[in-house]
Amino acid sequence: MSEAIDTPPIKTLNANGLEFAYFEMGEGPLVILLHGFPDTAHAFREVMPRIASVGYRVIAPFLRGYAPSALAPDGDYSIRALALDLLALIEHFGQGEQARVVGHDWGSVITQYAANLRPDRFDRIVLCSVPHLRKFFLAPSWAQLKRSHYIFRFQAPLWAERRIPENDFAWMVENLFRRWSPTWDFTEAHLAPIKANFSDPARLKAALAYYRAIPGLLVNPAAQGVAFAKVTVPTRMLHGALDGAIGPEMFRGQEKRFAGGFEVFEAQQLGHYIPYEDPAWLAEMSLEHFRAGAA
Repeated sequence: MSEAIDTPPIKTLNANGLEFAYFEMGEGPLVILLHGFPDTAHAFREVMPRIASVGYRVIAPFLRGYAPSALAPDGDYSIRALALDLLALIEHFGQGEQARVVGHDWGSVITQYAANLRPDRFDRIVLCSVPHLRKFFLAPSWAQLKRSHYIFRFQAPLWAERRIPENDFAWMVENLFRRWSPTWDFTEAHLAPIKANFSDPARLKAALAYYRAIPGLLVNPAAQGVAFAKVTVPTRMLHGALDGAIGPEMFRGQEKRFAGGFEVFEAQQLGHYIPYEDPAWLAEMSLEHFRAGAA
């Protein structure tokens, strides 16, 4: 499902008090692609040209803390800080225009929160591989609690810092790639940017800080009010039936959490890493959703 595609040069900008690195391709209405964990903006290298080629300006930033974007000088990797990053990027690139955003994994989390903070800044959103945040945090299945064991492990000081890089990232490859996307035939070329990022202890600590900020969300009524609110931006949700990180049962029964229009699609042959596993499907499903807004 992949093909040889040249990666565009990395550019930089300042937004929300940080320097962000990003890929850019095409001209037209703004589309932002947000990666997740353990990942980088390279995840979208085969999605970007498919969207850009039909008349969109596509931006794929590296999230705060992920090289070569800056580390947070104040150590703030809370969901609110991440959402404010996205809103600042929309402000920078959109110049008053509403954005279309595709978020995968943590990108989905960030997009949901930002869309609830400022729904006026979004035209339409596509959420990949993560359900509504209220569903995920407050109503997980028993099977999902077992799948989410890594989140609990990441709370332990230094456990993940030692475990993830050892033996050439063997734990990460087995538990976060093979188990999450069991039919994806990933290569060292896919893993190389991820390994390079997490080989820097500061970058690994930053990525883990996203997870370590979750308890703060769950005890903060104001943050919960935003995270668990109904999403009013028109939403299309995509997930894989073989996803070993978040099971298919977690994507059912969410309609009441979306007040601006909602569709969910399950790909029987895909796991967690949809941008890599089937970039053509992700691009087409996103474009179909965007076109519906322009009709």
